[in-house]
Amino acid sequence: MGLPRIAKVFGAVNVGSFRVSAMIMGLSETGEMIVLGSGNRQSQGIKRGYVTDMSAATYAIRDAVERAEKNAGTSISSVWVGCAGAGLASRVAKVEIDIGGRRIEEDDIEHLLVAARDSIQPDGRMVLHAQPAHYTLDGAHGVANPRGLHAERLGVDVHVMLADGAPIRNLIEAVQNAHLDVEAVVAAPIAAGHACLSPEERELGTALVEIGGEVTNVSLYAGGMLLGLTAIPFGSSDITDAVASAFGIRRFQAQRLKSRYGSAIASPSDYKDMVPVNGPGDEAGGPPARGADDKNRVARAELISIITEQLSRLSDEVNRALKGMGFSGAKGGQVVVTGGGAELAGIAEFLQSALGRPVRIGKPPALRGLGEANASPSFVTLAGLCLYAADDPVDIRAVGPKHTATVRYSGLGVATRVWRAMREYF
Repeated sequence: MGLPRIAKVFGAVNVGSFRVSAMIMGLSETGEMIVLGSGNRQSQGIKRGYVTDMSAATYAIRDAVERAEKNAGTSISSVWVGCAGAGLASRVAKVEIDIGGRRIEEDDIEHLLVAARDSIQPDGRMVLHAQPAHYTLDGAHGVANPRGLHAERLGVDVHVMLADGAPIRNLIEAVQNAHLDVEAVVAAPIAAGHACLSPEERELGTALVEIGGEVTNVSLYAGGMLLGLTAIPFGSSDITDAVASAFGIRRFQAQRLKSRYGSAIASPSDYKDMVPVNGPGDEAGGPPARGADDKNRVARAELISIITEQLSRLSDEVNRALKGMGFSGAKGGQVVVTGGGAELAGIAEFLQSALGRPVRIGKPPALRGLGEANASPSFVTLAGLCLYAADDPVDIRAVGPKHTATVRYSGLGVATRVWRAMREYF
């Protein structure tokens, strides 16, 4: 069966510390999202979500996009970009206006959103998202569309995502240097939650733990929106480094050991199993691993012990972050773990025991054209970027004549801003 006619194409790039990946999706005339192609390559010039080498990052982005274009059989000129670092922070702004008991009109909603826009206090940081989550009528929550209803007071809860300006500008420049326009920079927890959480999970209360290469983002969803976010500077690459250090081996060997033989759950047979450090194609006769036998094999039990020790560190940080956001006791619910680190065998069982909460693995939704390799936790954010773009979410900064300022102006900055305004209007 052939593909239906594609009405619109969306491109996405997720710039991670371990992998740079790109995906192209098409929206068919019937409203179905179809994966047309994807591509990925090892990350370069990125450290814990920050661009550290502009030319290397640009090359990796361009290479990943070209691979996706080749697989899709089409080219793209603009992309939605995922960001996991840059000091992401989440806030919820609550704003109300008087209605006086009359019927709510479209102008009332626009007035409310303008008031919400003007209430944003970025404190010198960049606003990535400012989206109305839901409305309130006389304090009653859960109103999706207040048009035509009567109320004394109309309110809105707005989710605001902030980030440090300089790292975001570096990320945008790296993408633009790859000859691509940036539609928007999207916080990774927003995209990931869009892809692997159901509307019911976002409403009832769910913690999303995204374990990336060098950053783990812990975000809390409730009432249909993201309420809190904590970034932990620890990821799956740190576990790989611990394995490499303990055995005195190369990183690529440690990554292979972790991926092929590693687990978050120990078993009695682990002490009997010896696993090879060298894989097919590795140089024979290289230095043996620390504690290896004459065939350069190490005990699987020791490998798992190293992994679980690092996971214990991570789970302690995750637990601390969840408690700090009020996700504890009766208020706590399900935990969804995703990202590249979620592919480790037994990770859900380990975290369920460590956090004392039901845990499931988050994967992208079933989409036509989504290959088996991309239907894994590693590609949740990437798929979520395209889905998020297709939903075209409302941003209150687009309401009214001007966007909210996201930087402080002083001294020469004030003069520059006045000069630009004079050139624009006169």
